[in-house]
Amino acid sequence: MKFAKNSALALVFSMALVVTGCGQKAPAAESDASTSTSTAASTPAETEQKLNVQVSFYPMYEFTKNVAGDLADVHTLVPAGMEPHDWEPTPQDMASIEKADVLVYNGAGMESWIDQVKDSLSSSKLIQVEASQGISIREGREEEEHDHDHANGAATDHDHSDEHDHADDAAKDGNDHAEASSEEHDHEHDHGVLDPHVWLSPALAIKEVRNIEAGLAKAAPRHAEQFKQNADAYVAKLEALDQDFKAAVKDSKRKDFITQHAAFAYLAQEYGLQQVPIAGLSPEQEPSAAQMASVIDFAKEHKVKTIFFETLVSSKVSDTIAQEVGAKTAVLNPIEGLTEDEVKAGKDYISVMRENLEALKLALNE
Repeated sequence: MKFAKNSALALVFSMALVVTGCGQKAPAAESDASTSTSTAASTPAETEQKLNVQVSFYPMYEFTKNVAGDLADVHTLVPAGMEPHDWEPTPQDMASIEKADVLVYNGAGMESWIDQVKDSLSSSKLIQVEASQGISIREGREEEEHDHDHANGAATDHDHSDEHDHADDAAKDGNDHAEASSEEHDHEHDHGVLDPHVWLSPALAIKEVRNIEAGLAKAAPRHAEQFKQNADAYVAKLEALDQDFKAAVKDSKRKDFITQHAAFAYLAQEYGLQQVPIAGLSPEQEPSAAQMASVIDFAKEHKVKTIFFETLVSSKVSDTIAQEVGAKTAVLNPIEGLTEDEVKAGKDYISVMRENLEALKLALNE
């Protein structure tokens, strides 16, 4: 299966060369570091060409757009309403990446296609930003083990405190982060499946925002101060969200919650909660009969009254467990993408995370 998938991606890359081969990319005015300051200063701001930024999926769009403001056109590769874990680029997507000034992706295994995409690119000017760079990445399993005596997410050896205290340093180290080298994560691929869902911890989302800020500043150094101001304003919202999560769970009646798949380990770890996933890291994975029985036993023993499901995949498994234990179901959104209705309603990362917070507050106090 992996061979077939890789072969298909290789074919996509070959077709992309045909799409892009007819002409060379016209670089954005800001993307060439060799552009002289005197020339740039003589160009009126309103006539400057915006950065062309391609991002992998929704959280990367939200973070990037808030940092870039009006200084970049930001385009999402994974369409709205589509589950991003198994998405693969088309030749048209490859052509769009080839023409871009900046490519922003989460990393940590979220974009299974990213290494082959990077290897296929001919543009040497493309700034590649791995947003999770510098974050301690958790290891997971496609079939999550249900050891319910220990918190899934709360009890780990990872310590993010130093990263949070020094989040501002990311913007000063643009050359380190903006290259988006995945060397830091490479050794972890040998030990197990990585958990990429770092954006679901507001504290770690701040780190991703700072990495994106550094990448945009490298692509358009003249606007580095504006990117910093934009990032500071957005980080303030994330810090407020982080504080609200801390306050909400501090005195809650319970610390455990059952989720459809293992997306909330970073959030659980950050706030001292216990995630009990029905399935593993892939939202479309079907749990085994033993996993189902284990979760049902846990729900009955701990009198769990809410089983969480999510918006982009079927809720059938959550519905089955809820019916078995006499619980209700509710949405806990991993924000891997917005549905068409959510887009029309004007929802965004902050608003959806606040909906998650309210859903958790209810479930943790039943």
